[in-house]
Amino acid sequence: MLSTRPLLCALSLAASAYGYPGKLDDRATLGAASHFKATCHRIAATISKASEVFFPPSPQYAVDISHTYASSSEASACSVEPGSADDVSKILRIIGSTRTPFAVKGGGHTANPGFSSTRGVHISMIRFNNVTVGSGTVELGPGLTWDQVYAALDPTGVNVIGGRVPGVGVAGLTLGGGFSYKSNEYGLSVDNVVSYDLVLPNGTITSVTPNNTDLWFGLRGGMNNFGIVTKFVLKSYPQSNIWGGFMFYVPDQLDAVKNALVRYQQKQDVKASVAVVLNYASGQLTLGSFLFYDAPVPPQGLFDDFLAIPTTVQNVSTKSFTDLLLSLNQLTFGSSSNIRNYFSGVPVTQYSPAIFDAFVNETKFWGVYLASLDKNASVTVTLEPFDSGVFSHGSGSAFPPDRSQAIFPSVTGASWANASIDGIVASALRKEKATIHAIALAEGQNVSHAAVYVNYALFDTPLEDIYGQNVPRLRKIRAAIDPGDVMGLAGGFKF
Repeated sequence: MLSTRPLLCALSLAASAYGYPGKLDDRATLGAASHFKATCHRIAATISKASEVFFPPSPQYAVDISHTYASSSEASACSVEPGSADDVSKILRIIGSTRTPFAVKGGGHTANPGFSSTRGVHISMIRFNNVTVGSGTVELGPGLTWDQVYAALDPTGVNVIGGRVPGVGVAGLTLGGGFSYKSNEYGLSVDNVVSYDLVLPNGTITSVTPNNTDLWFGLRGGMNNFGIVTKFVLKSYPQSNIWGGFMFYVPDQLDAVKNALVRYQQKQDVKASVAVVLNYASGQLTLGSFLFYDAPVPPQGLFDDFLAIPTTVQNVSTKSFTDLLLSLNQLTFGSSSNIRNYFSGVPVTQYSPAIFDAFVNETKFWGVYLASLDKNASVTVTLEPFDSGVFSHGSGSAFPPDRSQAIFPSVTGASWANASIDGIVASALRKEKATIHAIALAEGQNVSHAAVYVNYALFDTPLEDIYGQNVPRLRKIRAAIDPGDVMGLAGGFKF
């Protein structure tokens, strides 16, 4: 997993493609820059000593605006690190009154340009980093990553339903739904939220619970449409050591892995989780699996098909939850100092042999094609089967829009270095998704309206493909909460 890196340059392509103003002439550019900078200084003069504003070339400014992927970063006029909900309120009021574009960054793991970056005021929630264990709950700050959360919880014997790989932020994952290794047992992250502390677009500070029917519905999967969350309170569960890790195989074991995945889907055990990873880079296909069981030892027979396949490297063993996550730092598909990345969600209801073969073929085809344009390019696919009752643990929420059947979210991703092929990469991911979708439909899978997982959705995914029949209600909630469209000044999927 890649570490966060400072921004090296602004992204001109992102400016025109993702809802930002197109190319401006010099006078307009200077005028906008002057306006943004004035807003920054106004914020600096208004906030308390708990918060701070940074300007380029400050090292902390570089840290604040950086993301896991270079394609997601943008040069803002300043960065702001609020240290209290009251200061978040002041900042939002100033931004709303001056109509200044802004961004809110939690962990910075998004692969969508402009979703947590801006040329205006960049708000970094890094100072909201508390992990507080209560009675059956854990309070989390939105500036945390899940690595930090699990490390803090490890000595306490409790855990929460959160992210699966290093570097993923608490805020983005939770506001987008939140698939977890423990989702088969307890549902998505949104199904385990007890309350949110929220600063509304007008600056009002409030707590959102199930009593706040509309906001509760909207925040659970609705991303950054309703204000800025300053605290998540999640249910906690006892946590023992777990069993799991990754296994890598030579490519001639494709059929064995396919058969293991197909057979595994018939074994319903809510403590188990499996993923199969395909990666094409440097002219070759890499094949791996990830196994998880929420106990120190899994039952006999559950993972035997995977364990029987000869490996090139593996680290499956009994370990702590934190050690499991840290072990994934060894996986560095497509890593480079200026890595760019897009994700695309490809929902299916089953990984049949034909669907598996299609994912393999698409990974190879697009891997070869993109490598012909950029030698640093790679394509990665993760296949993620879940229990049939994974959506039964919670009530109605923005995401998923339909809880009547399980959806396997599936993520395809591409990494590259040459910014000139950004559009080509996005097009490749769209075509790959369309190919898999057509095969799933031909098989009779009920995916005509299967929701794309928010945190896997490519930047131009239609709202209806993510939120389905919930879109009209979410638009109504957004209009009532934010009539001045303050949150529309920030990037992301907007209702």
